Amino acid sequence: MPLVLQGYYAILDVKGSSLDLSAAMAHASELLAAEPCCLQLRGKELSPAHLCQLGHGLRSLCRDRRIPLCINDRMDVALAVRADAVHLGQKDLPLADALRVRKAARAFRLAIGISTHDLAESKAAEAGGADYVGLAPIFPTRSKADAGAASGLAMLARVSRALRIPVVAIGGVTVDNAAAVAAAGATAAAVIAGVDEAADRTQAGRRIAAAFASISRP
Repeated sequence: MPLVLQGYYAILDVKGSSLDLSAAMAHASELLAAEPCCLQLRGKELSPAHLCQLGHGLRSLCRDRRIPLCINDRMDVALAVRADAVHLGQKDLPLADALRVRKAARAFRLAIGISTHDLAESKAAEAGGADYVGLAPIFPTRSKADAGAASGLAMLARVSRALRIPVVAIGGVTVDNAAAVAAAGATAAAVIAGVDEAADRTQAGRRIAAAFASISRP
């Protein structure tokens, strides 16, 4: 299904190398109940087999709710589970190669998002054919050990003004600062800890979505 990025971009972050499938699916259901614009599967230590097992389950769950599924880092897994998008970091499969793989697989509807850290990387991703960028980290974050220094709202605003493709804010976004992120020009905010550590994950996701809905767009 088409990837329309607006508001809350949910991330199912699976820790460790083992997979508790029922717990992961229950966690995903809590996130999806907030009706995010996308659900990304992130499992840095999961094997390709576990990623595919969980990815197939999530694809069915997402399709039932008409919410796009994105796979983090792994183009092969995204193609295998017929995801709607893949999100690649600067050290993952290069964008040019990902585009070639997408063409060879005839997976023309697979959106490709690229993690960026500044204006130059963001412009390069857009020029190279990315469907969206994830600018990170906006604020200090504990979810990614090598995230680097926070870019801040000023950089987010510069990137958002300069690009024609969607800009997803990543890193340290919470219910409390989501409105400022939306006001800076981000089209969506990808959130892990700010939702996962909330007493009610679904309600936290809805509040982030509401912060974006309250911003008037030109």
